[in-house]
Amino acid sequence: MTKQNVVPAEAVAAITAAAAVASSSPLYPYPPPRSFQKKYLSQLDFAGGRIGTWVESMKASSPTHTKAVGAIGVPVDEQSAAWIMRHPSALTKFEQIMSASKGKQIVMFLDYDGTLSPIVEDPDSAFMTDAMRAAVRNVARYFPTAIVTGRCLEKVIDFVGLTELYYAGSHGMDIKGPAKPRHTKAKAKSVLFQPAREFLPMIDGVYRSLLERTKSTAGAKVENNKFCVSVHFRCVDEKSWGALIEQVRSVLKEYPKLRLTQGRKVLEIRPTIKWDKGKALEFLLESLGFADCKDVMPVYIGDDRTDEDAFKVLRDRGQGLGILVSKFPKETNATYSLQEPTEVKDFLVRLVEWKRPTMKALSKV
Repeated sequence: MTKQNVVPAEAVAAITAAAAVASSSPLYPYPPPRSFQKKYLSQLDFAGGRIGTWVESMKASSPTHTKAVGAIGVPVDEQSAAWIMRHPSALTKFEQIMSASKGKQIVMFLDYDGTLSPIVEDPDSAFMTDAMRAAVRNVARYFPTAIVTGRCLEKVIDFVGLTELYYAGSHGMDIKGPAKPRHTKAKAKSVLFQPAREFLPMIDGVYRSLLERTKSTAGAKVENNKFCVSVHFRCVDEKSWGALIEQVRSVLKEYPKLRLTQGRKVLEIRPTIKWDKGKALEFLLESLGFADCKDVMPVYIGDDRTDEDAFKVLRDRGQGLGILVSKFPKETNATYSLQEPTEVKDFLVRLVEWKRPTMKALSKV
């Protein structure tokens, strides 16, 4: 007797119940809670074999179709409305955010791809607009400002082109501050930090191996970000994602000290050290002299799964706030949302307009 591709009865009951709840309540979250996904969705078998966990995760973290949003039976508009209730627009709630910052020093943390620049097919062409650059420059005049990205440090500095900022490349594993910082406290440290320096030869080796191993997958692009390697699948046909992940994992078998993570249309190979964008945020706050301050309000804006580490740090600290950039409802530790980079620019412009009169008044005292 051949083994049938079936869904366990318990899973069927759970899925049916979830759909019923979703239909009656607009607050049913998208994606389904992690406990639900782990317990039931992992049990689903289809013709052709078990769901590829990595491929499904790649789809979830890189939503491109509205049909994916309505997959559990809730109308797309209801899901979006419910999600916005939980993560309201930072533009709509701007006055509320500024009220919460009264008497506190705002410190800005900004992701790059998908936040300051749009997600484009060619990662080397992810240029920010002149208007966005002007907005970031003006923000940095009034607030300590850092770019925290998976890109290598040199590349993101070249993209942004502003020397007055702090930069944390390779997911915070390569941090550099401005030569003449404006906003540090007296106890602030000079900023230059590379916690994964010993991994550089290993990263170079895996980069070369991945170039060779993935060349048969049309559209795949391998990028050396110094302390991590990115495998972009923005231009890879979705049918080939499974083959690509197998190619990547086959290379990583030879590198037990590296781990595979993923972001928005990218697979990333990183050292196994306990360091991420959240750790980078904490390091920069300490370097700026704000580690133990109650009168500081960190604001982190990002669009990617890797930014969730920073959002979680802020939520756990009970200090500051995260703003997720996304057109699609998705699970997040962020408090507020913005839909796209143009809205990020609008938020930054409003932030400067809010701060400028205060600074002018102080200059006259």
